[in-house]
Amino acid sequence: MTDTKKKLAEGLLKAIKAERYGHSFYLMAAKSTEDTKGREVFEILAREELDHMQFLKDQYKSIVETGQPNKSLKLGTQTVLSEVSPIFSKELRSRIKDANFEMTSLSIGIQLEHDAMNYYREQSETVDDLTMKDFYAKLADWEAGHYQALLKQQEELKEDFWSSSGFSPF
Repeated sequence: MTDTKKKLAEGLLKAIKAERYGHSFYLMAAKSTEDTKGREVFEILAREELDHMQFLKDQYKSIVETGQPNKSLKLGTQTVLSEVSPIFSKELRSRIKDANFEMTSLSIGIQLEHDAMNYYREQSETVDDLTMKDFYAKLADWEAGHYQALLKQQEELKEDFWSSSGFSPF
């Protein structure tokens, strides 16, 4: 395998691991939250991470076996999370003081999505193969959507959570 193909394969392996971690995290979050909508959204995010992981595995297999990415592979459908409260139900606010797990999940999810988004952008900018460049750019945009939804939810709940927890920075 050429150095270029080896570098592509290594980049795919790193991405596969990250998607596996994201999938596991979102499954754990879905099982642990008491919020019904949060459970549903975390399950959706877990399925999307699994879809990404399978796509990455298929591309890895193609690179290793043929030396080329598989141009016929397609990502699944992205769920758009654009509601005012994109992750949790409005009812979460009524128990915000006890929503430590949910707030922590948002923080961890934000970091995972931020890292994935940046990694995929970096890969898109550094790979020469146009198929892989386009694929990584699409994944970066997809992860950016997850990142923005999680961040939006955190911002919506942060002040109430801090206030109910007795945290006042000033």
